[in-house]
Amino acid sequence: MARIRLLHAKLHQVRVTDANVNYVGSVTIDSELIDKVGILPLQEVEIWNVSNGNRLSTYVLSGEPGSGVICLNGAAAHLCEPGDFVIIAAYEERDRAEVFRTGHEARVVIADEHNRCKKFFSQTLDPCQGKLLFHAEVTEITATTNF
Repeated sequence: MARIRLLHAKLHQVRVTDANVNYVGSVTIDSELIDKVGILPLQEVEIWNVSNGNRLSTYVLSGEPGSGVICLNGAAAHLCEPGDFVIIAAYEERDRAEVFRTGHEARVVIADEHNRCKKFFSQTLDPCQGKLLFHAEVTEITATTNF
């Protein structure tokens, strides 16, 4: 039984709102964002800093809903600054043969300038005659409000 690691959730173009070196590890993320893509509190995530190229792995803490918070805590706070753009990705392990039978879905949020959902879509692997077909489908576009 071969296990593979597949993307299951991604927050794209989120902006770091705070960095707190004195907090004990993790990244605090607006709970509306993690709920939308299916990331769980305490789940491991990878963070790729688009602004400076730093990469790190940490775990998620649930932040105030609707706050837009993306706060790097502890040692991770040295790798990101408020205003940096980051991508946050979560993976899951799946049985390869099962993926070929049942497919797979990853949920993605592209954020606006306030870390609210600007666009939501799914990326799927659909089984078809022994192969997997990749498909991306926008399922929701959320209007943004200018403040």
